[in-house]
Amino acid sequence: MTTPREKTVTFEERTALKRLLCVEDDRDTCEVLHFVMTGYDFQAVDTVESAMKLIDEQPFDLYVLDNWLPDGSGVDLCRYIRKTDSTTPIIFTSAIGQRGEIDLAISAGADHYLVKPYEPDTLLRTVKELLNTTDDLVFKS
Repeated sequence: MTTPREKTVTFEERTALKRLLCVEDDRDTCEVLHFVMTGYDFQAVDTVESAMKLIDEQPFDLYVLDNWLPDGSGVDLCRYIRKTDSTTPIIFTSAIGQRGEIDLAISAGADHYLVKPYEPDTLLRTVKELLNTTDDLVFKS
């Protein structure tokens, strides 16, 4: 009897089902994030209202939230997510790096806070660490 060979699973196959929701009102940032997050099911919206609708309709594996949005705050959205989901990772990205803002986001349930501007591979590394897919941590341009 022969032993079946183990299938080598590529990074893209492991992450193909990982769904990421980015809530960011800056179009350029969304485009960069979409490019960096190749290999993930990446969706972006630009308002709290749009995010809440998607969150209520379908599950996500990770959230990337801007702190200041046209119709509300990322902190309020984070609290909304945490009311029903205590485990899905949440990353905040904001140009505001003051300790009080960071503490507010973390106390609302965020797992990580990145201050803009940040390197794309910093976000990618953070996403992979939070999703436990730590191989191939370098962003490839």
